[in-house]
Amino acid sequence: MKVAGYLKLSVAVALATIAMKTGAWWVSGSVSLLSDALESLVNLAGAIFALAMVTVAARPPDDDHPYGHHKAEYFSSGFEGVLIFAAALAIVWAAVQRLLAPQPLQAVGLGIVLSVLSSVLNAALAYGMLKKARAVRSMALEGDARHLFTDVWTSAGVVLGLLAVMATGWLWLDPVIAIAVALNIMREGGSLVRRSADGLMDHALEPQVIAEIERTLSGFAHPTIRFDHVVTRRAGQRRFVDLHMHMPAGWTLGRAAALRTSVEQALMAAVPGLRATIELLPTNVEAQFDDGRDAL
Repeated sequence: MKVAGYLKLSVAVALATIAMKTGAWWVSGSVSLLSDALESLVNLAGAIFALAMVTVAARPPDDDHPYGHHKAEYFSSGFEGVLIFAAALAIVWAAVQRLLAPQPLQAVGLGIVLSVLSSVLNAALAYGMLKKARAVRSMALEGDARHLFTDVWTSAGVVLGLLAVMATGWLWLDPVIAIAVALNIMREGGSLVRRSADGLMDHALEPQVIAEIERTLSGFAHPTIRFDHVVTRRAGQRRFVDLHMHMPAGWTLGRAAALRTSVEQALMAAVPGLRATIELLPTNVEAQFDDGRDAL
């Protein structure tokens, strides 16, 4: 299944879990179950926005975006993080009201059953989405999957808390659990926003990928051939590396170009989705960087 297919499935599952969790809150009156339902509402909004951004990211390069639209995925995770913060604040407000004016719970058993069923759906979907996200390096899909996993753990905490309320009769546990849920999803929201910002600021590739690039280049190293100024970055599912390749000044252009082609092909074979830009320089020439005139 493609990334967009997973996100469409995520929208459908979010609608189903909203219905079940809202029903769980309606029959029980539990504010912690209400907090769980609000988080599922965020799941729905996040999945819809992620689907929109993945569609944008898949567009080919154009005159205004010659490097493509891959970074659109980072807006998805950032947007979902902001939504999570908003949901957390709503949960805290509702929980504080219930803490100040405790109310007895009703039909808690049915509410727990509905919550558990929705969690099973979320867990199954999140596992498949995270596996696919790692395979294709989709930030939007990974963000949605991690939020679903957070939802699963949230629901588990809510269920355990409600069982404790049933066992002890302590009604104050219900709003306290809701506040704990809000703090947990707020932490997840902060993580999504931070990772989104990292991606928008041209974060370097993962250390293991950089190591693979270095191993590939070392296979071409020679006393007369060297590589330097290796710089990497990532944009959504796409990976980039820029570098300089130094070779003897007496080589013909055809020989130099043939070697560069071999290096590019080796890099792209070693790192799927990589785009390499290699500048050719004579062995005794160094590139100049950090011109003082560029300083602010």
